Amino acid sequence: QLSTPSKHASTDWTKAALYAGLMELSRIAPDARYHDAMLAMGQFNRWQLGPRPYHADDHAVGQTYAELFRLHRDPSMIAPMRERFDWIMANPKDDNLSFQLKDKTDRWSWCDALFMAPPAWARLALVTGERRYLDFANRRWWVTSDYLYDRQEHLYYRDDRYFNQREANGRKVFWSRGNGWVLAGLVRMLQVLPPDYVDRERYVSQYREMAAAIRRVQPDDGVWRSSLLHPEVYPHPETSGTGFFTFALAWGIQEGLLSPGEYEPAVWHAWTGLVRCVREDGRLTHVQPIGADPKHFDPEHSDVYGVGAF
Repeated sequence: QLSTPSKHASTDWTKAALYAGLMELSRIAPDARYHDAMLAMGQFNRWQLGPRPYHADDHAVGQTYAELFRLHRDPSMIAPMRERFDWIMANPKDDNLSFQLKDKTDRWSWCDALFMAPPAWARLALVTGERRYLDFANRRWWVTSDYLYDRQEHLYYRDDRYFNQREANGRKVFWSRGNGWVLAGLVRMLQVLPPDYVDRERYVSQYREMAAAIRRVQPDDGVWRSSLLHPEVYPHPETSGTGFFTFALAWGIQEGLLSPGEYEPAVWHAWTGLVRCVREDGRLTHVQPIGADPKHFDPEHSDVYGVGAF
């Protein structure tokens, strides 16, 4: 993927998901090429976030900046992010998450936002020692959760436009990648939350609920479809959602939050299915294109956010 760059902007959310994956990979890689690529990316970006001040998508790249700062302790790596987040806290938006608002993306009003922004805020809190960044992210996480989380299915609606929509089988519409973003976002929060943080157990509880729901709807071939509750209509495997689910479930087993007996078979089944979707040249296929809900798509399609998850 590094030798085949996408056309997305270097601060774009699509790239930010790739960067998150590359930073994880850099911890176990036999050489420094992934770390060095991320360092070069930050320098190229001059450590700036995306251009839209409030938009969660434009905060996501900050996760990698903060992780690089932990390694190098260069204040310039997080200075623009601190300035942006300080400004947001001084000029907060209200809690109206209606997707009918003209400035709807100024709030975390769609479920993907929970992967994009809160882990960046939490990482900034970790590296600066200033808990106010974490407290802001924590409060906003639960505002979004209270609005979009279905307490019966233990899954997230993409946004409020889907509250009353139904699949052809009468089931609710829950998008695989959207819920993948959230489950991975829960992990990305738990990775850096202090053990004594006031709401840590709420994250653990929601993580376990979602993990159980995801395991329950895993298809027979291990790879989740675009629609979690009506997979029959979407015959192609979908690897970006599956990649995030696999990562999140494997992490929970490793951290002792999930039972290996219950979840390891699901993880290995999913991983085997993902590997089947990698071409000989290394290209990951079956990535649903950018969108907001379950869709049919060209199974040969690839994109960097899917690779980041993988």
